[in-house]
Amino acid sequence: MTKVKILTLLTDFGLQDIYVGVMKGAIASINPDIHIIDLTHQIPAQNLAAARFCLLNAYTYFPQDTVHVAVVDPGVGSKRRGVAIQYDRGWLVGADNGLFSGVLAQSPAIAAVELTNPDYWQVPNPSNTFHGRDIFAPVGAHLASGVTLAELGETIDPDSLIQLPLPKLEISTNEISGCVQYVDHFGNLVTNIPANLIDNDSCSVIVQKQEISYGKTYSDVEIGEVVALVGSHNWIEIAVRNGSAREKLQLDWGDRVIFKKSINN
Repeated sequence: MTKVKILTLLTDFGLQDIYVGVMKGAIASINPDIHIIDLTHQIPAQNLAAARFCLLNAYTYFPQDTVHVAVVDPGVGSKRRGVAIQYDRGWLVGADNGLFSGVLAQSPAIAAVELTNPDYWQVPNPSNTFHGRDIFAPVGAHLASGVTLAELGETIDPDSLIQLPLPKLEISTNEISGCVQYVDHFGNLVTNIPANLIDNDSCSVIVQKQEISYGKTYSDVEIGEVVALVGSHNWIEIAVRNGSAREKLQLDWGDRVIFKKSINN
């Protein structure tokens, strides 16, 4: 059986304009047999933290050798590098702006190149505002079609790849101080505190000096009430039943959240 080639797309382009469609056209013009999967095109504009989170929580669900093309690129047209990265499950293609740092923290880069070979671009003189169409989508298609990483450009040190600066966990005997690392469509506040650090039987959650109930499901509280729980991604999240925690608590990306709990050994 011929192995189906898989390429995912993640962008902040939305669906109103033609941007996503023409990226798919560029891929199909190179290899129409590639199976394209849309992770999301609704990343808030230029929000690298949201893009990092979404790719981090998606990549493990895809087969070996998947190519992930991720385009959230506030620096498009500047001197920031376009890169392709090999890691143990496949390849990452996009701008070197920290978007891939979540994945690479779990699955370190094996090799990386700067995309300097125009033979694998859509056009030799790409647009200064649309590298997703002219560089990243074509490079992703070529990788999924068997082109080697070395053919795409100049080798770079993986340690030189940009890291996205996010507030780190601060762990003490009695509490964990974390932050909101993502806000989903429902207004749920996803923290950077992994579930394995929390003892469900002895945990209280403090946000803006307010203690929040800890539960297992959204329905553990009344409609309109706030609850902290383990989300499907295995991070602690704060939600409002049938409502938006972002709106109710007026919290956003990077805002601090404190969990008073016992830490598992």
